[in-house]
Amino acid sequence: MPTDIPGIILAGGRATRMGGGDKGFRRVAGRRLIDHVIARLADQCGPLAINANGDPSRFAEFGLPVLPDSLPDFPGPLAGVLAGLDWAAGFGAGAIVSVAADTPFFPRDLVARLRDAAGPSGLALAASRDAEGKLWQHPTFGLWPVSLRGDLSAALQGGLRKIVLWTERHGAGIAEFPSAPFDPFFNINTPEDIAEAERLAR
Repeated sequence: MPTDIPGIILAGGRATRMGGGDKGFRRVAGRRLIDHVIARLADQCGPLAINANGDPSRFAEFGLPVLPDSLPDFPGPLAGVLAGLDWAAGFGAGAIVSVAADTPFFPRDLVARLRDAAGPSGLALAASRDAEGKLWQHPTFGLWPVSLRGDLSAALQGGLRKIVLWTERHGAGIAEFPSAPFDPFFNINTPEDIAEAERLAR
């Protein structure tokens, strides 16, 4: 069931293992990754935006705001989250949901499950288990309260880059998702991952 929570698609990485460029424009099952991601998130969220650096016109066809990092030198996904929080604060939203642009199979109930799992601070992250049963957090998939944007900005300016260090500080809840028949947070970093995604899509 859709909510009014804004969604931010994190597409600000440099895709070095794919030879550079926008990973979101690589194709799986006949569609670009970002098309898969927008369709899945639009069914669950209110307004959407894309976090990306460089020339925003390359995303013009989507008709979505393109939010660059507010900090230089590609400080990582948390900078994209901060850009999303600043954007959402501008129209009075209380939180945002983030997803990665290179993860086309993320759960269709992601937003509802994150809301249910939120800790006292309002934070929540997605997680799944590997074949050995170890729980792995997927910190680019989270629910982020706008009330923490000042703290996040200060942490980033102080040099913090590891998402989980910050989310643990604020008692993030964990929404665990099943890994069968495959991990829904499978993300695409290499040409081999494209081939695997094609197999999973079939």
